[in-house]
Amino acid sequence: MPADGDSEFDSPRTIDTIVEALRAGGHTVHLVEADEQLPRWFLTHRVDLVFNIAEGVHGEHREAQVPAILESLGVPFTGSGSVTMALALDKTKTKQVLASEGILTPPWQLFATPSAPLSSRLEFPLIVKPNREGSSKGIWRESVVGDEGSLRRQIAHVLSRYRQEALVEEFISGREITIGVIGDQALPVLEIDFSSCRTSGEFFYSWRMKEFQGDAAQGLAPVLRCPAPLDAGTTKRIQDVARRAHRALGCMDVSRTDIRLRHDGTPFVLEVNPLPGLSPWDSNFPAMTTSAGWSHPELIQRIVALAMSRYHQVHPAFPTSPAGGSGVHLQEPSSGTRADAATNEAQRGAAPSRPASLTSQGAP
Repeated sequence: MPADGDSEFDSPRTIDTIVEALRAGGHTVHLVEADEQLPRWFLTHRVDLVFNIAEGVHGEHREAQVPAILESLGVPFTGSGSVTMALALDKTKTKQVLASEGILTPPWQLFATPSAPLSSRLEFPLIVKPNREGSSKGIWRESVVGDEGSLRRQIAHVLSRYRQEALVEEFISGREITIGVIGDQALPVLEIDFSSCRTSGEFFYSWRMKEFQGDAAQGLAPVLRCPAPLDAGTTKRIQDVARRAHRALGCMDVSRTDIRLRHDGTPFVLEVNPLPGLSPWDSNFPAMTTSAGWSHPELIQRIVALAMSRYHQVHPAFPTSPAGGSGVHLQEPSSGTRADAATNEAQRGAAPSRPASLTSQGAP
């Protein structure tokens, strides 16, 4: 496995914190492994709601696996469905959807071989990424290239190491921005300022920057500013773009959109993450909700409330509060991935309890 192979997975500490927040909201919590036995678990247990933080383990559309299982069994869960999860993990397909909706994204080209001709539309500098990875996996200092030879080497590296196509896109010179959406509400804009990281040569969100963020000795200590120091017009433009991207991909409950803000103030969407990390210590999404004035338990409980409201609209008998028998459930895969789900089994007759499961491999 590459050094960045398990970077998406949540830590036990993060999972414990989510469990505590769910219990504080009145839910009974069960931890379940998100492995091959997951469907069997749901066939033999009944819960109301799954708190899904599962990244999946295998395959091109791994983040869609747990939602697909839950959908097939009729189990309610937080967050986006299987189609959105599969779409968002594929950077090229995401960009095609964004472009079809008139949302700006850097010009790109997908490479299946290192020798494919470079499109005349693309101008250096370029950045080379694996097409279907999260948490900046496969993105290194050398991924930003300024000439043809470096480009071909990086494409060959991605093809060999990650066994998937290489996405090549124009590297937008400007500011690194990320912004969360919860429900249909855009959160305060967060800027990641890499000007203090020049000794590392990593002035963008590389894998090392995410993995060792805060390590000043390695030049990997960017300054996070939330709300970002932007004028009101630019802030609104970014928030509108994030909401549009959230809707375009069919995201539910939460998402985080990564943006490069060009020097002229034009936002370019890089990708949309419908499964943002929820660690209160090193994930960007909770940093934005903290800036909005929410505690971490409030964030977790708002996600649950959004999911319960969605299911209640379709099935009016579905409970809308813990007292009505709502449930959330977290789970943890034994292969190094962890998943959590909190379930409050409905024993008061308000609504039938439903199987639930949650996996975690959250990215910052």
